[in-house]
Amino acid sequence: MTAALLHYRKLTLESFEELAAAHGSVVIPLEQSPYWADFEGSLGRDPYGIWAYYDADALVAVASFLRIQRRFRESMVVVNGPVWFHPRTPQMELRLMNTVRDQFGKDGSVNPLYVRMQIQNPQPPADGPLEHGWYEREIVVDLTPDEKAIFKSFRPNARNSIRRAERSGVDIRMIDRVDRVEVFRAELFPILEETAARDGFASFESGYYEKLLTELGDHLRLMVAYVDGKAVSWLITTEYRGHAVYYFAGSTQEARKTFAPYLLLWEAFKVLKAAGSHSCGLTGIVSENYPQLINVTTFKRNFSRKVVEVPTTYDIPLDPARYRAVAVVLRARRALPSGARKLLLGAASQASGLLRFRGRPRG
Repeated sequence: MTAALLHYRKLTLESFEELAAAHGSVVIPLEQSPYWADFEGSLGRDPYGIWAYYDADALVAVASFLRIQRRFRESMVVVNGPVWFHPRTPQMELRLMNTVRDQFGKDGSVNPLYVRMQIQNPQPPADGPLEHGWYEREIVVDLTPDEKAIFKSFRPNARNSIRRAERSGVDIRMIDRVDRVEVFRAELFPILEETAARDGFASFESGYYEKLLTELGDHLRLMVAYVDGKAVSWLITTEYRGHAVYYFAGSTQEARKTFAPYLLLWEAFKVLKAAGSHSCGLTGIVSENYPQLINVTTFKRNFSRKVVEVPTTYDIPLDPARYRAVAVVLRARRALPSGARKLLLGAASQASGLLRFRGRPRG
């Protein structure tokens, strides 16, 4: 027997704030807030709204959806969510999955191939995902003890590196809000490009970070380490409802020689603690689906032994047959050299059109 679907309602900014205030002990990621949705909108993306899901009168979960349109597929993506207010049992998670399938299957204004969200208890209809969307393990630093106790909790390598940076004359500065965009564009984005080239990852264009610093200015800080007046390392932290996140960072080779990143992060912890944050997540570390994070894992583990498991991202297909067809195309494309990919994509575009025609009708 199929379990009953949950009830849901779309939240306004005011109703979201009322709901959040009534559940002060629940960690709500900034990405699941209206403020992050506004940031996504400023980038030209399509935030589709925040919904609350209920079992009778009991609040179960809240999810902020981002509508994504890519080749072959449209999707609804819940970034770093949903947020759970109810025990996350396999039965309740299944009811939520079935509810969002029904919700967006009936919504004639969209036609998603799947809904993507974090699932703690993998079970049908969860599938895939076609590509992973969020890290699965992170280091979290407890900021509730006094500064001396926090420093003592670091591994010896971190404590020694902080002291070396202080002896090297590393100067840590908080960048004022009015100066953030100019400083980032002129001094810090080149450092990010160097970091990306050195560590083998792709960064966004400078405009993305500039929008972040502008649109989410009330919820973040920009701090920079200088050596002899030159920026060598920087970080952006976010803060929301007492939880901070070490979100973006970059450093030069010179920064590593002076151990500047260690002192910079330590000074950030002190600022965040003083501002009322009780914890700071250091974002992703190495896991089964993210082996490439091994390099940053070594650095982050110096600051805390607390590893938090984050539910893996899965897709919830609304049209399973078409979803499987798209999955086959994407796997083949990733396995082929670039020239052959173009031929495959041309054929796949025609096949995808046929699959769309055979799918559910648009309202």
